[in-house]
Amino acid sequence: MLRSVFCKHTLLISTSGWLNLPRVICSSSSLSSSDSKTSTATMMSQSKLPSPPVAKKVEHKMELFGDVRVDNYYWLRDDSRSDPEVLANLKQENDYFESAMSGTKKIEDNMFAELKGRIKQEDVSAPFRQGSYYYYTRTLEGKEYVQHCRRLIRNNEAPPSVHDTMETGPDAPPEHVILDENVKAEGRDFYSVGCFQVSPDNKLVAYAEDTKGDEIYTVYIIDIETGTPVGKPLVGVTASVEWAGNEALVYITMDEILRPDKVWLHKLEADQSNDICLYHEKDDIYSLGLQASESKKFLFITSESKITRFVFYLDVSKPEELRVLTPRVVGVDTSASHRGNHFFITRRSDELFNSELLACPVDNTSETTVLIPHRESVKLQDIQLFIDHLAVYEREGGLQKITTYHLPAVGEPLKSLQGGKSVEFIDPVYSIDPSESVFSSRILRFHYSSLRTPPSVYDYDMDMGISVLKKIETVLGGFDTNNYVTERKWASASDGTQIPICIVYRKNLVKLDGSDPLLLYGYGSYEICNDPAFNSSRLSLLDRGFIFAIAQIRGGGELGRQWYENGKFLKKKNTFTDFIACAEYLIKNCYCTKEKLCIEGRSAGGLLIGAVLNMRPDLFKAAVAGVPFVDVLTTMLDPTIPLTTAEWEEWGDPRKEEFYFYMKSYSPVDNVKAQNYPHILVTAGLNDPRVMYSEPAKFVAKLREMKTDDNILLFKCELGAGHFSKSGR
Repeated sequence: MLRSVFCKHTLLISTSGWLNLPRVICSSSSLSSSDSKTSTATMMSQSKLPSPPVAKKVEHKMELFGDVRVDNYYWLRDDSRSDPEVLANLKQENDYFESAMSGTKKIEDNMFAELKGRIKQEDVSAPFRQGSYYYYTRTLEGKEYVQHCRRLIRNNEAPPSVHDTMETGPDAPPEHVILDENVKAEGRDFYSVGCFQVSPDNKLVAYAEDTKGDEIYTVYIIDIETGTPVGKPLVGVTASVEWAGNEALVYITMDEILRPDKVWLHKLEADQSNDICLYHEKDDIYSLGLQASESKKFLFITSESKITRFVFYLDVSKPEELRVLTPRVVGVDTSASHRGNHFFITRRSDELFNSELLACPVDNTSETTVLIPHRESVKLQDIQLFIDHLAVYEREGGLQKITTYHLPAVGEPLKSLQGGKSVEFIDPVYSIDPSESVFSSRILRFHYSSLRTPPSVYDYDMDMGISVLKKIETVLGGFDTNNYVTERKWASASDGTQIPICIVYRKNLVKLDGSDPLLLYGYGSYEICNDPAFNSSRLSLLDRGFIFAIAQIRGGGELGRQWYENGKFLKKKNTFTDFIACAEYLIKNCYCTKEKLCIEGRSAGGLLIGAVLNMRPDLFKAAVAGVPFVDVLTTMLDPTIPLTTAEWEEWGDPRKEEFYFYMKSYSPVDNVKAQNYPHILVTAGLNDPRVMYSEPAKFVAKLREMKTDDNILLFKCELGAGHFSKSGR
């Protein structure tokens, strides 16, 4: 678990006339006259808004290393989420939000219809072949959630091909709906299925559901054909669930601070109280993970911190026996795959910072062979194994690539890799992600998208070297990818480091003379790669003349492991100064001006937004901080808060004096000061286990107390959701 990314609020700035941006939005001829009138009326009525909520001040002193911090809003933290005074404060903020937004109702309705009008509501995902069936999801007109379905493959003896298609129509094998999430979600404010795992014999399915947004799941096992429950559900678990053969499941539970700490073996029909604990990780810096091998013959249990990961394995035919594959060595990170009589191990260390690939015999795991050596300029990010092939996902110069290799027959010596083939892509900047593929085939499936190319599913024949498009997201409303331009630019950071910026805009609307509005998005933590992917909602910005840009700042992993290392611990401020450098580059090169520059980040990206608002509030017109991690020092000093102990290796341990004062120097709540700030929107989720709702609540309360401007500050807390906002599409 981490304070992760994913933008769901990209349009909040553009739809809000109260942000004094109607002149920006209305500069585009594509904005309707009714939208323009509504924006103008909203701007005129801004002075009529009620006074914003004022949170009471209760002095709370915290002292360490001779330093005294006073947090007058500490009382806003209520771990039970039930304190009437706290809930009343959140409701007042929500009411103020609704009041401030009341004048934009017509814009919102128009925008919602526009967004909805791009979505093909009746749709089917790219079918995935498993055994004798195609599995896929279906969306329905007017429904929020998906149906999980399957169809029989009539000629399932034929080997998979990139040209395979699922039969449909009246003469095709009938569709069977295994699970309808719309039915399960009825009467609930929140509903999310975290995993959907079909048993190897295709007779059962295990799925995990969360009905609060707190990411604590209940796992149900049902008969696929009849929907009949098999045994009692597993409660209080994570979404990490894998089949160990056809008659057992392996799953993970969490401790009181929501750290995944125990892995369990569950026999079907048995009571959960009788399940076998296979491993208990007692060191609270480490968390457990679970993954099935592509061959489905082994399960890998990992115990990992931010700098170390070691691996256990179990043979699914003997699931009670958990064995060590790679030992715990601090600073060494390993992950594993399996094929034939070999384990494949990806290993990273301080010296081999971009990782190497090893192979070892299953019956002699200490005998390793280097298949891909460490390379300083190429990061080995992931691998995918097949019976005769290996696919390697890499990054070079910030761009992703896939290289495939033909492997010797199972049982033959495995000494080196020869003749790798690279998959070709069509955009200058793009995003690719692995997808589950048929292990026994030569067909690699992957997901592709770019800032102007909708999400696409490709099947790639690793022998023939050809890619076939299996599915591309349909974007209605006259979308034409040729109307949009994507670019990649480089900004110079304060230390001379070159920071990549991915940019997209509509070429017939943008003038590139400084008059265009721009939304700059950033993240920069956890080695997460903020790759340029498509978002159909973003078109409502682009089609109004906005430019959208992603700052791939240090702290992320876009340019390899060192890119991450140079944006964490005592180098964390590089993340913030990199983002500021990107903003200044965009202004200097006439993509926008300060008066037209809006910024956004979520979670750890919300920390980014909070930090740069304190550092350079003059540089931005408006900011959106989604579920922001803004009370860094107080949170990281409290080991009872979820994620804290595991993240001392990400942010530093402020119980040590050097880290304490460094973290205090950038923690947004600790650095709010009496100065002018731009327009700001902050969001939170009451049930969020990753960033407690109280962090953004305190940030807003302190901003209301300290800021010296009359710009709008809004806070919206979803009272029935968690980190990822409301459920449903």
